[in-house]
Amino acid sequence: MTPARTRTTRRTVRRTAAVAATAVLGLALTACASDSGSGGSDGGSTGEDETSVSIGIPSGWDEGIAVSHLWTAILEEEGYDVSSQTADVGVIYTGLAGGDFDVTLDVWLPYTHASYEKEYGDEVTDLGYWYDDAKLTIAVNEDSPAQSLEDLAGMADEYGNKLVGIEAGAGLTEITQDQVVPTYGLEGMDYSISSTPAMLAELKGATDAGENIAVTLWRPHWAYDEFPVRDLEDPEGALGEAEKIHMWGSSDFEERYPTLTKLLGAFTLDDEQLFSLENMMFNSDEYADEAEAVQAWLEANPTFVDDLKESAGV
Repeated sequence: MTPARTRTTRRTVRRTAAVAATAVLGLALTACASDSGSGGSDGGSTGEDETSVSIGIPSGWDEGIAVSHLWTAILEEEGYDVSSQTADVGVIYTGLAGGDFDVTLDVWLPYTHASYEKEYGDEVTDLGYWYDDAKLTIAVNEDSPAQSLEDLAGMADEYGNKLVGIEAGAGLTEITQDQVVPTYGLEGMDYSISSTPAMLAELKGATDAGENIAVTLWRPHWAYDEFPVRDLEDPEGALGEAEKIHMWGSSDFEERYPTLTKLLGAFTLDDEQLFSLENMMFNSDEYADEAEAVQAWLEANPTFVDDLKESAGV
């Protein structure tokens, strides 16, 4: 394994490339969908389902990136034509409501993406959730002095008077600005809003150098395995309680994709499955890209798709 700096650079390059790319692959009918319906490719459906599916991938949210690539591989194998585009979550939700995307797989509710649910909830289909213990955090290097967000306000100098954030459109950014900063009196700190790769690069640099750092982060995330970090306590609950990660489809998703609706409804990942997928995708130099990492993960979990189909009843 090469040094973590090389891994971080490769991750950044991969994600930058993903933002610009929308891959459309034409494949044959799906076995599972054709078993459940009588349509054909000439009618624009895979069995009961339409053949083409567009996925909106949230920029910077690694669990969403990982799961989106996992579903791309699953759907392609089942015969769907899959296209995807990586963008800020606000762009994804706007596009989903406007018909530019068919599905997105990383919607945090009831807190992180509550403003988007309020704005677009009537224009999308909630397809259920696949993870139920998601948590927004403010993390610090494990050997630093602050134990809670209350401590951070009084120890800002120890952290260079800086809180390192992620993308401007992220729900975590909004909640940090609107809830965490005023609740704990962090107005004196420079809240740096940039991007997830930039935040992770700063986190790596500080922990490598033995320097204190405070960053906005979330669970589940591979950074907890990669770097010596811990969460600050949040006694006022400004970051909210544990959340569920939902999947949203277009307003007519269930009618256009009855079989896929069942598959998504049966989809779950536990921590061990998710972290192993993320580590293969983001922390390993064995694989050329996300697609190759997903194939390796599926080979290591050979019953995953069959178990999913059985659970979905398709």
